[in-house]
Amino acid sequence: MKLASISLYPVKSAAGHDVPEAEVQPWGLAGDRRHLITDAGGEILTAREEPRLLACVPVLDGEMLTLTGPHAEPLRVVPGTAHSTVDVWGDPVRLTDCGDEAAAWLSALAGRPVRLQWLDDPTRRPVDPAYGRPDDRVSLADAYPLLLTSTASLDRLRDWIAETALERGEEPPEPLPMRRFRPNVVVEGAAEPFAEDEWKRVRIGEVVFRVTKGCDRCVLTTVDTATYTKGKEPIRTLSRHRKWDGKVWFGINLIPDGPGRITQGDPVVVL
Repeated sequence: MKLASISLYPVKSAAGHDVPEAEVQPWGLAGDRRHLITDAGGEILTAREEPRLLACVPVLDGEMLTLTGPHAEPLRVVPGTAHSTVDVWGDPVRLTDCGDEAAAWLSALAGRPVRLQWLDDPTRRPVDPAYGRPDDRVSLADAYPLLLTSTASLDRLRDWIAETALERGEEPPEPLPMRRFRPNVVVEGAAEPFAEDEWKRVRIGEVVFRVTKGCDRCVLTTVDTATYTKGKEPIRTLSRHRKWDGKVWFGINLIPDGPGRITQGDPVVVL
């Protein structure tokens, strides 16, 4: 197997972009999900509630973040000095506000008052102790430092989605893009679809990762990243084929055992 692609999501729930290589840090890929957006009440705002956030394409140049979008000129983000504590899925995390310019830029896109926040210290947030070690940390990802998916599993899911459409007398949809699942790393060449369900440890290049658990999927996967509208897939079909414990599953969560670099094309070995 090999590493087919690497993706960064500098702002949680905004668009991601592919990179040819990335630095693996204890809390995730360097620069990945270090920013998030809050609403007027100081609560996290995600593309689940506001799909237009996916039109924001944040790009990193070193540590400098630039926001690009269809509604305004690109904006370089300069963190301010104000701080607040934001509830990140049950974890109170101290974040730094990124200033009025970034807030105005994103508010114009979202159509409501929002602010951009930055996790200046990525060691603040621990991983769920039920699945991690005491010193494991995660940035602003939902729960774990990295998400892995495989092309073999997506191919099988695409087939299932087409079968579901035919059974219902619907026009077969365009093949579901992998970006719906927002993975950091995509593996190519797995022997069987969903083989990753059974992995416990995996090495990508020279970096070893622990597999914590499968990734349960939410309605964000149903948002078309081109039109920002919600549909039924892939949740409808995953509910038929990949549902247990009251949730639907696609992909696996990873915690790195140490720092390093990964590069597109690196060998992927199950340990």
